[in-house]
Amino acid sequence: MAQAVHPSQIKEHMDVIASDGAKIGTVDHLEGINEIKLTKHDAPDGKHHLIPMSWVDHVDQKVHLNKAANDAKAQWQAA
Repeated sequence: MAQAVHPSQIKEHMDVIASDGAKIGTVDHLEGINEIKLTKHDAPDGKHHLIPMSWVDHVDQKVHLNKAANDAKAQWQAA
């Protein structure tokens, strides 16, 4: 079983990569400990989006999600 990701592992400007390998955004900052706010300059609609920490599979130099890009973009919250 995968180790839980600690919010402190997630840093500003990290790429956020979906499970299918597509980059869906860049970390702007953490909103509390349960959500990641993505920068608006990468977003197709030019807005910030929030993704829940529960979508994070693991973190190395990038934040890797357990969700495919299309699913993540369909389910993320506009901030």
